[in-house]
Amino acid sequence: MFLGRYYSYVTQKGRVALPSKFRVATGKNIVITRWYEKCLVIVGRENWKKFFDRLFKRESVPTRPVRSTERFIFSTAYEAELDDQGRFVLPAFLREISGIKEGSEVVFLGLGDRIELWEKKTWDEEEEIVKGEADRMLEKISKGS
Repeated sequence: MFLGRYYSYVTQKGRVALPSKFRVATGKNIVITRWYEKCLVIVGRENWKKFFDRLFKRESVPTRPVRSTERFIFSTAYEAELDDQGRFVLPAFLREISGIKEGSEVVFLGLGDRIELWEKKTWDEEEEIVKGEADRMLEKISKGS
């Protein structure tokens, strides 16, 4: 299970190191792709299928929302192998999608079955929004709406 928040920087060559606490669970092979709210999601290669099977109910004919969501996520999926220091190259197209630039400070968030990767300023803005709506969101979730 991924928990916590870790900060790092993207090098001038577009490399970033996955926090060591997360590497234990992901192994050396990861999949990184576009996610929501302008962040990226990282999942260990071995758990990729299980992660996405949980998101999509497999039907004989996928509905339009399922097809659209699959396109949104799978079309930008990138497989990476971590080096001995846990570093990987963050492809330019994923940096562009997420607003992460070479030299940027980034935030890794452990969220149970996944890791989100945010450009720090974008995360700070998102966190402020969530702080302001947290009570209302929890109440809505608890009511099942």
